[in-house]
Amino acid sequence: MRQHMKEGGPSSPSCSPSTSDHFPLSRLNTAACGSETWHEPRKHESAGLPRMRSIVLFYACYLLCLCLSVACVACVCVWSRHWRGGFAWDGTALQFNWHPVLMVTGLVVVYGNGAVLYRVPLTWGQNKLPWKLLHAALMLLSLILSIVGLCAVFDFHNAQNIANLYSLHSWIGIAAMALFAMQWVAGLAVFLLPCSPISLRKLLKPVHVWLGGSILSLSIAACISGINEKLFFVLKGKTNGTQPYTSLPSEALLGNSLGVLIVAFGLVVFKILSNHRWQRPDSRPEDMTYAPLLQEEND
Repeated sequence: MRQHMKEGGPSSPSCSPSTSDHFPLSRLNTAACGSETWHEPRKHESAGLPRMRSIVLFYACYLLCLCLSVACVACVCVWSRHWRGGFAWDGTALQFNWHPVLMVTGLVVVYGNGAVLYRVPLTWGQNKLPWKLLHAALMLLSLILSIVGLCAVFDFHNAQNIANLYSLHSWIGIAAMALFAMQWVAGLAVFLLPCSPISLRKLLKPVHVWLGGSILSLSIAACISGINEKLFFVLKGKTNGTQPYTSLPSEALLGNSLGVLIVAFGLVVFKILSNHRWQRPDSRPEDMTYAPLLQEEND
């Protein structure tokens, strides 16, 4: 019996799973424990590598998103301040300068960053309530900035006897704002208030996600068309003493660059939103029965 146990019977401590768990170097004893003890740690290591690469890639995209956010806001502020004379609220062209700054900042930059908030891995595995509130607050801030931007341009047009809502740019912008306002109110009622049934949240969440991406697309289209429209209006050549748009002066270069930055920002946001590996675990289709605001557990 002693000889049988020395030869590696079932009760041999060198082949015990608990031993290999507590002492990883015991996998070197392949003659006694077989190949399964040798390959098990490698399986865990190989399974963790794709996840680590996915997280690193996400943070690279997210850092690019933040850099483009700063670049967009800085570019539109420099354009309005340096080339268009600054800001005021007196019915003159200086009041109009608030319009591009607030719309780019609110309807594109703040909105896009609010949309990708749930994808940040640091928010996973934590109480969702603070992040839901932050998401709603960012979207509300975006909506307020956009409304003030609309007030600036409408007030300017009325003071200068300029018609409102006649261009394709204005139609796209108003459509984006109307959908955004309805989206925020519906999101508040359905996903934050406790009276909404789970079946309604399940039904409307795909619509909420799809409409959110559509609003961002419309916002980007409105900003690009507005930049192009503004450059055509102010760079008329001999008519108003400026260089024509066709000669691509420095202001035109800055305006075109702003449009490119906005498009690049949108593409990065859509990349983050479209990658299913970067979804918050409790936001995936197989687990959509999360609780609304007043039913969240603070654990």
